[in-house]
Amino acid sequence: MPSLDDLRNELAALDAELIELVARRRDLVREAGRLKEAEGRAVRDFDQERRVIERARAKAETLGLSTSLADALLKLLIGDALAAQEKQRVRRSGAGSGKSVLIIGGGGRMGRWFAHFLASQDYRVVIADPEHGIEGLECHTDWHDLELNQDVIVVATPLRVAAKVMMDLAARRPKGLVFDIGSLKGPLKASLQALVEAGVKVTSIHPMFGPDTDLLSGRHVILVDVGDSRAANEARALFASTMVDVVPMSLEDHDRLIATILGLSHATNIVFFAALSASGEPASRLAGMSSTTFEQQLSVAEKVSSENPSLYFEIQHLNPYGVEVLDRLQAVVAHLADTVRRGDEEAFAEMMRAGNEYLRSVRGSPSSRT
Repeated sequence: MPSLDDLRNELAALDAELIELVARRRDLVREAGRLKEAEGRAVRDFDQERRVIERARAKAETLGLSTSLADALLKLLIGDALAAQEKQRVRRSGAGSGKSVLIIGGGGRMGRWFAHFLASQDYRVVIADPEHGIEGLECHTDWHDLELNQDVIVVATPLRVAAKVMMDLAARRPKGLVFDIGSLKGPLKASLQALVEAGVKVTSIHPMFGPDTDLLSGRHVILVDVGDSRAANEARALFASTMVDVVPMSLEDHDRLIATILGLSHATNIVFFAALSASGEPASRLAGMSSTTFEQQLSVAEKVSSENPSLYFEIQHLNPYGVEVLDRLQAVVAHLADTVRRGDEEAFAEMMRAGNEYLRSVRGSPSSRT
């Protein structure tokens, strides 16, 4: 009989083979990406993805393996393949060849994302950040000391700083495209208007994803046109080689919708982990008996709790629609508590029915989540 060490060594060898197979698959993916680009095909083919997953599920069944395992594994590999092909297409576009970009606040997490994203398009990237730099890139502590002769200037600072930065930019009237990446636009309205009045080519975007995002397929970038269609088109072109969805929107609509999309989702998770913390129950005990739903909610809440508190406070506090959304959340929680207290099962069921109907309309299909 083989020993436990023998079995572990055999498993280690199989694990190494799996990684080698993944690497070989990645090579084939890159070649497929080159052919797609040469033939003018889109990076993503949903029918092909469905066929790949169906083949994997069928094979898993014949081997007595879980089809959900095959499904999860192939979706992971497909995501990796799409990210590789998207990056390959971005690099091959060379859209920034011979051009330069200044990222003010480029040492922050989203600033770094834009630095790497634009560098991959062959832009010469210059970072201006008083606290952080990026190894391998030209870095400065104060952008005021620079000649503003770049083709693109990205303002990636916190909102409170961004408004002043953009006012200062308006005074200097750079010739290149200027845009911010702020989560709210109301606090920047005056500075955006100042840039417009100064004749600066300016627009405003909001990437609806975090700095750890690898694949832009299924992600959104909100494009807020502040009156300069040429600037808006140039900003849109920066993402032309990706699979991101660019969503045009007015400045006024942006903050109202963000109050729900970000403000409400953040607040719900903050309430969840704050209530857990206040419960007095040991976290280890809860984790030892948690349900699938609890674990999923816990996973999201943990990510929210580790984010920058100042940024999340800005999203709540600086949005004029923020308190309205929090009041709505408070009212719904009070209604739920009253419904349970009174033992009104019908009212409780109606809340769930109405919610399910709304969520089905959002997703476009019935939810199968537990």
